[in-house]
Amino acid sequence: MRVLLRMVFVLAVLGVAVGTWAGLEGHRRFTGPGPLAEDVNLVVAKGAGLETIARQLAAAGVVPDPYTFMIGARLRQVSLRAGEYAFPAHVRPIDAMTMMAEGRTVVHKLTIAEGLTVRQVLAEVEGAEYLAGTVTRKPAEGGLLPETWHLTRGDARDDVVARMEKSMRQTLDQAWNGRVAGLPLKTKEEALVLASIVERETAIASERPLVAAVFLNRLRLGMRLQSDPTVIYGVSGRLGVLDRPLTRSDLDNPHPWNTYVHDGLPPTPIANPGRASIEAVLNPAQSDALYFVADGSGGHVFARTLDDHNRNVAKWRKVEKARQGR
Repeated sequence: MRVLLRMVFVLAVLGVAVGTWAGLEGHRRFTGPGPLAEDVNLVVAKGAGLETIARQLAAAGVVPDPYTFMIGARLRQVSLRAGEYAFPAHVRPIDAMTMMAEGRTVVHKLTIAEGLTVRQVLAEVEGAEYLAGTVTRKPAEGGLLPETWHLTRGDARDDVVARMEKSMRQTLDQAWNGRVAGLPLKTKEEALVLASIVERETAIASERPLVAAVFLNRLRLGMRLQSDPTVIYGVSGRLGVLDRPLTRSDLDNPHPWNTYVHDGLPPTPIANPGRASIEAVLNPAQSDALYFVADGSGGHVFARTLDDHNRNVAKWRKVEKARQGR
């Protein structure tokens, strides 16, 4: 009997020792540096359970084995979220668990440049491989706000476009409510049309209020806007890009957006303007200029009279001729 009791006691001590050793080793593996040799991105599918996630992490080398990770997660009673995660090299399994419990997924940035047409913007959205679904929405030209959008893998493309539409409406409403008095614009939709023209006329921020002032002065006087980008929009099939210079026949083309042929504003925007161009139209510079032309340095020179403008045009043509002679 004494021998039997001794054996039971020894086995019990060994069991405690083995259990303690296993617990300490498991804790070390869970809280120590992981085996991941280099940074890796993993996508955890929606509905994946703890065991599936643990095996996925182990297969990718993020954790040393699935069992340590499962035990550690269960002891801490956490829920792991689906999504795309960027795990750094040698990430500790406990830190990987925390990232997933807090939903610290990868944030993708989709930058939409100012002045793109709706067709161009939708092509950018369709080309973002981390988005899901197809674009079925049909936004109006000028209805998408250009800026940098922060997105996560699996976001629906239609939802992204809807966000762009909503942001443009909010931006336009806010700018319209803060407009200066006396503008020759009846509606915020007209402001959006003119802002799209300003956007396509200059990429220099400091010039936008001046360009806006020129077009607003022309509207007040009943002068045609005579904006080349409006011609390009029509002859390019509303793409907004032309791979050749405009011709005389282009300027005479009577399509609805041609401001050389038609008085006033075009029927729709010709692009998606940014916030700065919208603000420029609704809070323009104080200027009596009626003309502007390229100055050869990437900007424009402005003039009040046709004589001054013609002199500026002559200077610009000299610059063009010199460039062609190089």
